[in-house]
Amino acid sequence: MGIITLRQAAQWCGGRIDPKYADVTFLGANNDSRKIEPGQLFIALRGERDGHDFVPSAMEKGAAAVLCSRPVGDIPAIVVDDTRLALGQIARGERQRIGMKVVGVTGSVGKSTTKEMIAAVLAKTYRVSKTPANHNNDIGMPMAVLAMSEDTQVAVLEMGMNHFREIAYLASIAQPDVAVITNIGTMHIEYLGSQEGILQAKLEILEGMKEGGKVILNGDDALLWNLHRQQKLHITYCGVQNPDCDYLGSEIVQDPGLLRFHVKYGTLTFPVELSLEGAHFVSDALLAVGVGVEMGMNPAKIQEALSQFRNMAGRQEIFEAKDCTIIKDCYNAGPESMSAALAVLANRSGRRVAVLGDMLELGVCTQAEHYRVGRIAAEKADLLLAFGPNSSRMISGAVTGGMDNSRAKAFENRDEIVAAMKRMIKPGDVILIKGSRGMHMELILEQFLKD
Repeated sequence: MGIITLRQAAQWCGGRIDPKYADVTFLGANNDSRKIEPGQLFIALRGERDGHDFVPSAMEKGAAAVLCSRPVGDIPAIVVDDTRLALGQIARGERQRIGMKVVGVTGSVGKSTTKEMIAAVLAKTYRVSKTPANHNNDIGMPMAVLAMSEDTQVAVLEMGMNHFREIAYLASIAQPDVAVITNIGTMHIEYLGSQEGILQAKLEILEGMKEGGKVILNGDDALLWNLHRQQKLHITYCGVQNPDCDYLGSEIVQDPGLLRFHVKYGTLTFPVELSLEGAHFVSDALLAVGVGVEMGMNPAKIQEALSQFRNMAGRQEIFEAKDCTIIKDCYNAGPESMSAALAVLANRSGRRVAVLGDMLELGVCTQAEHYRVGRIAAEKADLLLAFGPNSSRMISGAVTGGMDNSRAKAFENRDEIVAAMKRMIKPGDVILIKGSRGMHMELILEQFLKD
């Protein structure tokens, strides 16, 4: 990470500093006083709790300085009107100072996995930094930029949102050279009104792009494919179903723990292997291939990177426990990712158990989508245990789809669903655990696995 002086940071964000502290330096930033590391800038945010109340604790733990919106005593500080906006301005200044190329990644489903694949591919040729875990919002992404090494050549930045103009703000900080959109689904439709609204929000990533930037999209997504009519955009498409894509995936073969397919672009064709299960990962990998090739990489290095790729914790972790196979996919969920995860479950041998939590932020689509996922579960699973306020709606879909009530159960209490799992799950079963992040399905799994 780069060493930044308070003078420089104040210039970037228009903040006020005491001249005697102008040459104080910091390395990185953090808004959590419990996790602050020596030498970092502490960001005092106003939220449910006022970050200014934790300035003494942050300084005791070694914070170099504070970004605040009111005086906090005689300590190194940058005083601004809005600490959130100032954090973004400082991150934008650091992004420009380092001068790395930036790949921005957004989309409804698969953006984190795609971000990780792109970073893994590019790391075979470039010095790469990336947003960690779920640092994809207006606080996490700027802090990720401030944590990046000064010798970073390419930064791969994930951009999330659930309201209009959030990605526009992130793109103004990141200023992407390459923009990647994985798909346009239904997650966050509660706040964006329609899939067309979601498309509009995702396309905000283009507002921060530099002249001549590259746009790489999923060509199997109808809403994204329709953008090819916009002559002002130079778009590269990657896909499986649309034969007009620039990068086309074919000959998909799924074995336990190994996904194989071929990539064709121009006159070149080459094979790819992934240690993952689920044909939906082919779309993510094709976007990573497209970014790699468009940034001048050798296909052999791309093949090597993808063959070595392992997904992030919480995303399709497959392991054995209690004489069962567990598919832990607790990071998040929407209708599209639920359907893909159930397809993975269906490909497994043994009795298939789906433990599914509610999908959040679906607005007026909530009832219909839970019912639809229940119908899909009836086709793909032998036993469905649903958890959350919308669990009964999911079960209604499953029963309509042919599951009898003895194999489809709804629960709104965590202890009760865990008790049912312990009672109904048998050795040799394959268990999918999935739900929106707010449902904390990992806690259900942890409780189930306890003796």
